[in-house]
Amino acid sequence: MVIPKDGIYVRYVKRLLDILICLPVFIILLPINAILAICTYFDVGRPIIFSQTRVGKNGKRFKIIKFRNMTNDTDENGVLLPPGQRVTKFGKFVRKYSLDELLNFWSIIKGDMSIIGPRPLPVVFEERYSERHKMRTAVKPGLECPRIMGSNDLPSYQQQFENDIWYVENVSFLVDCKMVLHLIKMVLEMKKRAKNAAAAGYFIGYDENGYAVSLKHISQKYLEEYEEFCKGK
Repeated sequence: MVIPKDGIYVRYVKRLLDILICLPVFIILLPINAILAICTYFDVGRPIIFSQTRVGKNGKRFKIIKFRNMTNDTDENGVLLPPGQRVTKFGKFVRKYSLDELLNFWSIIKGDMSIIGPRPLPVVFEERYSERHKMRTAVKPGLECPRIMGSNDLPSYQQQFENDIWYVENVSFLVDCKMVLHLIKMVLEMKKRAKNAAAAGYFIGYDENGYAVSLKHISQKYLEEYEEFCKGK
């Protein structure tokens, strides 16, 4: 059973700190965002903003916005090419240095997100969570929830979700300070962060051991069974 941490910090102080930190940061970053907007326009055209519905605190939906970094190129049948083939060179640069994440400070100012918290994932993932992992939405989502506990031997999503649950049960000022330091370290270690993101893959559910897994980590046995199922349809 997951019991979310409660108290003055969670209810009031955390939100106050989010505003005090993010409002000036957002203002300082306005020139950079303006340059990114212009570059995006010349790179992929209009619209320059990409928005997607994500799951927030207690399942509340909100729109997350980023600068577009993919074209709308299609194959000969008019079907969109895979994302990896539509990301532009400028888009890869923006992603490498997380410049597309800068607009998330606006989501924090609005109150949809916090600096530290479980990353907001697409709505399609919500129905795939176990009852335990649904509780990761008991707090506001954040820019990142750096992992400071758990095993490296578990699938990437299992590590992430269990760390999110740990955060829900242990959130405090000291924990947030520690995670902010880890977040800064993650930003500086670009190659490592990009590798971890690529390893996460696409969350599809749970394996026979109850571990959250991505398509990249699914057992070959199940892939073969799925192929056989498709052949028999």
